[in-house]
Amino acid sequence: MAPSYDKTIATAASLAASLMLVRSLANELLPSELRDALSSALASLRSRMTWQHTIVIKEIEGWCRNCVYDAVNAYLATRTSASLSMQRLRVSSAGESEKMVVSMEAGEEMADVYQGAEFKWCLVTREVKGDSDSVGDGAHEVRSYEVSFHKRHKEKALKEYLPFIVAAAKAINHQERSLDIYMNEHGNEWSSIVLQHPSTFDTLAMDMKQKRAIVDDLDRFTKRKDYYRRIGKAWKRGYLLYGPPGTGKSSLIAAIANHLRFDIYDLELTGVDSNSDLRKLLVGMTNRSILVVEDIDCTIELKQREEDDEEHSKSNSAAKKKAEDKVTLSGLLNFVDGLWSTSGEERIIIFTTNYKERLDPALLRPGRMDMHIHMGYCTTEAFRILANNYHSVDYHATYPEIEALIQEVTVTPAEVAEVLMRNDDTDVALHDLVKLLELKKKEATEIKTESKQAEEQKDGTEKINTESKQAEEKKDGDEIKTESVQVEEKKDDNEVVLKNELTENGSG
Repeated sequence: MAPSYDKTIATAASLAASLMLVRSLANELLPSELRDALSSALASLRSRMTWQHTIVIKEIEGWCRNCVYDAVNAYLATRTSASLSMQRLRVSSAGESEKMVVSMEAGEEMADVYQGAEFKWCLVTREVKGDSDSVGDGAHEVRSYEVSFHKRHKEKALKEYLPFIVAAAKAINHQERSLDIYMNEHGNEWSSIVLQHPSTFDTLAMDMKQKRAIVDDLDRFTKRKDYYRRIGKAWKRGYLLYGPPGTGKSSLIAAIANHLRFDIYDLELTGVDSNSDLRKLLVGMTNRSILVVEDIDCTIELKQREEDDEEHSKSNSAAKKKAEDKVTLSGLLNFVDGLWSTSGEERIIIFTTNYKERLDPALLRPGRMDMHIHMGYCTTEAFRILANNYHSVDYHATYPEIEALIQEVTVTPAEVAEVLMRNDDTDVALHDLVKLLELKKKEATEIKTESKQAEEQKDGTEKINTESKQAEEKKDGDEIKTESVQVEEKKDDNEVVLKNELTENGSG
């Protein structure tokens, strides 16, 4: 068998060389019309002789991430560890307790058999240079999978094998896939790490009624694909989390991600140069994902559209072009509730802020932020959840005192959690919490007393100022009255003198 195979290969190589020679001679000796006909015939012959076909699956298509690439990546990860043909493998782990994930290294090949047909996979990478204006050198890596197979399996590859991979990857992701958190870098690109935040709705320190309302809303949202299509709205949901720092906004976001099994895209607006880059980032998100913009009131200045139009009308053309390059409120709203909001499905959009009153009303109207969730100070119910999380206790002798103090003072869940984490001894930790709450109560009383004294002092000062003003006004009134009397007396004296003079003149 081997000599016959070698003979076949040698014959094919000889024939290919002969075809190349014929092509070279034809280019020099034959007219263009005949050359075109010969070239077409040679291409047809080469196509018939080539048995291997290849399908290229790129990671990014245009601005969007290729879902088929992600499916192939997940599917091959389950096949790579069993393949002994590859000399170089890539191994990663989400954490010390997580199982290792074996995947392909660039340039390596792996064979997979589906219904008797062999498919050879290869991971191809190449570096693309970015724009000179981008942050850093702008260079980034472009990845793609290439699958090669016999041409007689082409229809099977497209209609059966690839759909099988997509379905298998969906099942794998639902059961085993770790969640990722993405961050934006280089202007309009995402990079990711594994999300290992353990927060869940069971461990979240929040009022149970409020928690139940959020979970019910999320579950209802994920089941309403046909409903959103029927009413003609983008399949998305917006949440605004507002409240003081340390009230659990980030923990709630992680709990939502873990509950839905959605990846998180943490958008840092200060790292985006223009509305165009913002669109590329947002379109590049996958379906079933969460877009998070934290501290939206202070991460970037988002002016109202009316203000933008007024400034544009007053500025020159150069200033207009510079302003157009910046991220604007309109650019963000076009994705949240405009035409660009339909670029993906089953997405959650979350804005967080410590100061809701500072936000532009355009961000808050229904249809953009559908649910406003107030993250308040620690309640007695939230305290019991934290105590159970950190010390696995449902009740302790200090509970009545602690709960009474929590109702009198303002303390964040983060402050309570920090005290409970200081000591593994439950008694010590809870007594330390009592001390913290008593200190806060004392400080609040002192502040209230100082405020009352300042108010009383202010009232006393105002009273003195009022009395002084009244005395001054009375003094001014007396002086005016005295002057009036003097003027009247002088007037009377002048009349008497004048009368006397007239009398004397008359008698004379």
